[in-house]
Amino acid sequence: MKDKIFGILQRIGRSFMLPIAILPVAGLLLGIGSSFTNETTIATYGLQKILGDETVLHALLTIMNKVGSAVFDNLPLIFAVGVAIGMAKKEKEVAALSALIAYFVMNVAINGMLVVTGEITADGQIAKDVLEGTIASVCGIQSLQMGVFGGIIVGLGVAALHNPPRFHKIALPNALSFFGGSRFVPIISTIVYMFVGIGMYFVWPPVQNGIYALGGLVTGSGYAGTFDFWYY
Repeated sequence: MKDKIFGILQRIGRSFMLPIAILPVAGLLLGIGSSFTNETTIATYGLQKILGDETVLHALLTIMNKVGSAVFDNLPLIFAVGVAIGMAKKEKEVAALSALIAYFVMNVAINGMLVVTGEITADGQIAKDVLEGTIASVCGIQSLQMGVFGGIIVGLGVAALHNPPRFHKIALPNALSFFGGSRFVPIISTIVYMFVGIGMYFVWPPVQNGIYALGGLVTGSGYAGTFDFWYY
């Protein structure tokens, strides 16, 4: 039993490596692009002729900055797909597509709950009584700010639905046989993650409040709080 649990944890750890591998490159692009397009830096070192506005290098560095930002802005989606690929045993492309669909479905379901409860108004504005930072735009969808954690939930869940003996090899009646096998995985993922999104509307806010409270405790404790955070 212990070996089985350890093996699962190893697979989960390895599945994180795929999305993590892109972070150093994205970080370099973002760091170099933002540093050398900073007006203060350019003025300090007298680089207006080389890196100033309307120069070729400035345009290239601006693009590098935006490319790096694109990776970090969409990190939850990247983790959703990457973890699903890493955890899938067979037909990883099906797991990847299912994770992509499930991620959007989950956030749309959360958005629906926020609209129904009045936290997002009919014109798409966030209600005034909503705590700042709890709702964010996720791939153009106003949803709860779950960060990478939301992507990991999707990746692990879709892999669990995909891998045998789950729905990867399901056999349906002849009339519905087209939707059987691997084609059924995106279908069941859509249904499951609609309900997961509804559930996360209730589950995530207490978790988010706990994270905020912990952050407030660390920052309010001065050097002792910083040491405890680093130590643990």
